[in-house]
Amino acid sequence: MGTLNISLPFLLLLLIMSSLSEAMGEYAGGKSSWPEVVGKSVEEAKKVILKDKPDADIVVLPVGSPVTRDLRLNRVHIFVDTVAKTPRVG
Repeated sequence: MGTLNISLPFLLLLLIMSSLSEAMGEYAGGKSSWPEVVGKSVEEAKKVILKDKPDADIVVLPVGSPVTRDLRLNRVHIFVDTVAKTPRVG
């Protein structure tokens, strides 16, 4: 019987693909966006998101903020761009 000769890069690729497949399965199993909260307050949006995804790590950022490109299945970004109160000196 011959030995199986698989290269290290190929094994690493298989491991990465397996991990990604597992992660995407979890991702696909739940809700991944909330268009119904557009126009609502941040607090209202958080309530809706947490109802659907109780483990969500909600990050509120100004529109246009840079974000990391890593996939975290529990992180949800809320982007805001409105001024709610008159800015004042002081």
